[in-house]
Amino acid sequence: MVWAFAKAGVHADKLFQMVANEAVQRQVQGFKPQNLSNMVWAFAKAGVHADKLYEMVANEAVQRQVRGFKPQDLSNMVWA
Repeated sequence: MVWAFAKAGVHADKLFQMVANEAVQRQVQGFKPQNLSNMVWAFAKAGVHADKLYEMVANEAVQRQVRGFKPQDLSNMVWA
């Protein structure tokens, strides 16, 4: 959802904060690699700061040893 808002250039800070809080609360467990990369890309594209979210996504990628991440997923995460 946040990807669509970021792609369209729609500012929805409250939505982004709610998504970040929920993802952090879930500790980004159960998220597929593409979901993680699209989410952090959307936050970066929208200029929304969510340091805890970025940290959790980075830790999750390291914990998974980036298994399952396609080159595009990794590229999006690094860009974000």
